[in-house]
Amino acid sequence: MRLRRLLAIMLKEVRQMRRDRITLAMIVGIPVMQLVLFGYAINLNLRGLSAGVADQANTAASRALVMDMVATGVIAPGVSATSPQQLMQRLRRGEISVGVVIPPDFERRRQDGREAVQVLVDGSDTVVQSAAIQLAQTPLDATPATNLISPRAGAAQAGSGQPAGGQISVVSFYNPERRSAVNIVPGLIGVILTMTMVLFTGVAIVRERERGNMELLIATPVTSAELMIGKVLPYAVIGLVQTSVILLLGMWLFQVPIRGSVLDVYLAAVLLILANLTMGLLISTRAQSQFQAMQMTFFVFLPSILLSGFMFPFAGMPRVVQWLAELLPLTHFLRLIRGIMLRGAGLFELWPDVLALLAFTAAMMALAILRFRKRLD
Repeated sequence: MRLRRLLAIMLKEVRQMRRDRITLAMIVGIPVMQLVLFGYAINLNLRGLSAGVADQANTAASRALVMDMVATGVIAPGVSATSPQQLMQRLRRGEISVGVVIPPDFERRRQDGREAVQVLVDGSDTVVQSAAIQLAQTPLDATPATNLISPRAGAAQAGSGQPAGGQISVVSFYNPERRSAVNIVPGLIGVILTMTMVLFTGVAIVRERERGNMELLIATPVTSAELMIGKVLPYAVIGLVQTSVILLLGMWLFQVPIRGSVLDVYLAAVLLILANLTMGLLISTRAQSQFQAMQMTFFVFLPSILLSGFMFPFAGMPRVVQWLAELLPLTHFLRLIRGIMLRGAGLFELWPDVLALLAFTAAMMALAILRFRKRLD
């Protein structure tokens, strides 16, 4: 081994990396992205959960209790309701995570030391369920003793729907057993589709250039739009096959329920598949090689899995990061799939996320068509 030849090869690699902007971006971007996401955006201590309040007593004591609950920082009341049924509807649609029900005879219940308040929780997310149990520790004024409830007691009463002996009871819906698989498996559908669909189409156009097929396509009357759509549709079928496999294994191995319509589950999957495929096509029109396309998909996949609410609670992120997460298709799909499978909501009830995925797909496809040119340079 000659030192001179070894140094020459090393110098050649350094110069090649310097010319490759994607590689340079990954050298600096990946550490910065992970540091920011893990250090700033990810917060396991949930605060400000969206909540609804049904104060049927409407007394000074009931209003003071709501203010005490808000002062804990766990909830942030955004809507008011007149009945528990209205809170349940909002829970099912995903508009709120916690509902506080104060009955009309709140004062008498409070004086007798009975269950005076119910906290309804969307238990499909076990982290939200654990955070909401803290509300049961809110003391009621003029009571014999401060109300306390343990997480174990809260989980036990979540399955039965009966008070746990305290004056504030926590009732968990949709996942009373607090099984993590119930929350994770539906999200895995989105994570796997994001990873595979973006990667498959990310190398689509680049592969045509590297194999020499672009010369044949240039000679055909196929338009840019026809080529883009033609490349998307076969992978959409593959995405539906992957969705079916995950659903079957999830029900068989983990007993994950599908409380909503199976048709709505597949329609939601189609929305995410099309959004990811069009994003992959846009990447493919920008990349110069298959390896570069795979590098670019990494910058999409990492924020998606960390900021969408799959691994870490969405409510715990700073407001600016939440705005950024709203630009990711996986964020909206997780709301759709968990709402349909776990809460039994209909696709039309979750229409804001449906519109967001449709708008994202249209924007990505338009940009991909505008960027693509049927030429070799």
